[in-house]
Amino acid sequence: MSFTPADLPDLTGKVAVVTGANSGIGVHTARELSRHGAKVVLAVRDTAAGDKAATSMPGDTVVEQLDLASQASVREFAERWDGPLDLLVNNAGVMRPPKYRETEDGHELMFGTNHLGHFALTGRLLPALLAAPAPRVVTVASIAHLGGSARVIEGNPEEGYEPEKSYCQSKLANVLFARELHQRATAAGSRLVSTGAHPGVSATGLVSDPNGMGANPLVRWVTPFLLPVILQSAAAGANPSLYAATLGEPGSYTGPQRMGESRGPIGPAKLNRHALDEDLAAKLWELSEQKTGVTFAL
Repeated sequence: MSFTPADLPDLTGKVAVVTGANSGIGVHTARELSRHGAKVVLAVRDTAAGDKAATSMPGDTVVEQLDLASQASVREFAERWDGPLDLLVNNAGVMRPPKYRETEDGHELMFGTNHLGHFALTGRLLPALLAAPAPRVVTVASIAHLGGSARVIEGNPEEGYEPEKSYCQSKLANVLFARELHQRATAAGSRLVSTGAHPGVSATGLVSDPNGMGANPLVRWVTPFLLPVILQSAAAGANPSLYAATLGEPGSYTGPQRMGESRGPIGPAKLNRHALDEDLAAKLWELSEQKTGVTFAL
């Protein structure tokens, strides 16, 4: 379909949280939501970088500290929240650390950040979301989820850790979470809408992030020059998220449609068979509740 940020509706009066909004796809998502009238909270690990990003945004923005690799930080962010929340965009992530790493809570870094951090954040912000007239949660996944398997519920154990496979599993967890949240909200008769999106393959700082592939100094040096030449822009990569945040149908999963869903106009994105496995989604949900101590009162 043809969609650009110009197609976004008027968001005046809406309040949105975008995680990882200081760079890459997140900053473009936050900027366009702000441009169209929303008050946007940039939930970021590095508040100095968040403050810098906020200066490029035309509307009402607030920067708040949030480290998704820390369940304590997630809890503190939610405890500081006051008032209804219309939109939560679960965007931040870590990609392919070359060696096994853990969060401060003892979870593998990608599973703990990309999935468990956002699972807990959504659950802890649920009262604020349900206080809004038409709340929506967008979970940003990846075409990498296609490489995930039923072993996603193992949570990326240290034994046999492989950066690519573990990243795929964390992104499959994102898709399963988005779909299961939709199913549970629907079953509960809740007005909460859950959608998913993936950006295709975009030139962002995620590749050079020192917490991920950028742990390799050569990757950090090469990517700023190479990626913009061979990949679509981060702004283009934000289009699926912006569509899912405003116009996407409940339970939908949106991504680019060309070149193996790496770029191009957006539309319904492919799901692997494990992403469609309702039993697997329920098991992952139960595991996530156990690991975070967070439950959802829908």
